[in-house]
Amino acid sequence: MDLGTEVEETRAGILAVEPFCVAQTPLATYYIPDFISESEEAYLLQQVYGAPKPKWTQLSGRRLQNWGGLPHPKGMVPERLPTWLQVYAEKITSLGVFGGRSANHVLVNEYRPGEGIMPHEDGPLYFPTVTTINLGSHTCLDFYHPVSRGQQTEGEEVSVPQTEEQRHFLSLLLQPRSLLVVREEMYTRYLHGIRPVASDTVTEKVANRGACGVELGDTLPRGTRVSLTIRHVPKVLKTAVLLGRRK
Repeated sequence: MDLGTEVEETRAGILAVEPFCVAQTPLATYYIPDFISESEEAYLLQQVYGAPKPKWTQLSGRRLQNWGGLPHPKGMVPERLPTWLQVYAEKITSLGVFGGRSANHVLVNEYRPGEGIMPHEDGPLYFPTVTTINLGSHTCLDFYHPVSRGQQTEGEEVSVPQTEEQRHFLSLLLQPRSLLVVREEMYTRYLHGIRPVASDTVTEKVANRGACGVELGDTLPRGTRVSLTIRHVPKVLKTAVLLGRRK
């Protein structure tokens, strides 16, 4: 694919999701309510919980399933996505958000009430766009300024507050059956995480509260949430080599 074609397909993707842009965030975040139906949600949850037990990995604060291969700096050894995930990988690919590339990796996360994940970035192994289908329960995804980065204000660097609470500048409410697309600076510049709490209170930092039909001060109890994080891994190995083998 030449650069001109890639640019055009990227623009087409932006146009496809532009009506769902969250204007109150830095570039660029798109929140699509009811991206899937209730019956699709029930089907996906059935498939997630019907997966073989060895597919689950227990971590501190959540458990997960990895599909499509294990991303690695030397390249991902690809594995075929199961049909139930391939359908939705193709549906998101059709939006053009991966710049003409196809989604080839899915991470399934399960969060129970009171579980979360510390602020982090997804890193350079992935194309700088992340898409997430939300199932089962809402959550609040919080965004943070990195600890070590200053901000430019009228040509002068201003230090960013260093406590986690001070660095938290924005949240997005992710409701069941919604799709979130995060790209550009929102992917590359800022950290994101989920607080380990059993309920969320809607504050002025929740940038998409209008799209979610909630009011300031509303308290939302969490249930068990399953997320399908669908991405494109650019560096894929053509043969199943042993990544740790010495030359």
